[in-house]
Amino acid sequence: MKVLIVVATNFEITSDMLKVYPVLVTGIGMVNTSINLTRELSKNRYDLVINMGIAGSFKDSINIGDVVEITEDSFSEIGFENSNQFNKFSEFDIKTSFTVNPKSSLKRVKSITVNTVHGNAQSISEIVERENTDIESMEGAAVFNVCEDFNTNCIQIRSISNKVEARNKDNWDIKTAIINLNNEVERIITNL
Repeated sequence: MKVLIVVATNFEITSDMLKVYPVLVTGIGMVNTSINLTRELSKNRYDLVINMGIAGSFKDSINIGDVVEITEDSFSEIGFENSNQFNKFSEFDIKTSFTVNPKSSLKRVKSITVNTVHGNAQSISEIVERENTDIESMEGAAVFNVCEDFNTNCIQIRSISNKVEARNKDNWDIKTAIINLNNEVERIITNL
């Protein structure tokens, strides 16, 4: 099976076992991810794309260090404001939400993909109410979108590095999140 591992940054992949596979480091954010993954899939075909990375959790039931599989993801900011209300475009043919079949035994969660990670109590409350989401990342929906366009199977695995709250890096545990992430992706690849 030809597998491509997609990460936003070099520091998210530490496993020597995973580095035997092609690794695409896209850069942070949905634009970088879309451009670089499109470029790669235009040149090479893969049986599976594994998007792995860290994320923030909105839910108390998802703890720092937990590793989850995203089976629903959306671009949460594509739309328009109508006074105090946010609306997604309905009159245009713009796909903003993606659902994939689970491919692991990990907990399945719903994610949003954002340009700006949340760190303000009011905006956190508003996005949770509007999107009913579990976690947020900056790349996930872009990977789903590009893979769908290229008819390529993909899986998105995220490890929780922090709670989504007023920005407080003292509460983050990126090291544990990355260790757990790499261990779980190793397990998934071993079981393919």
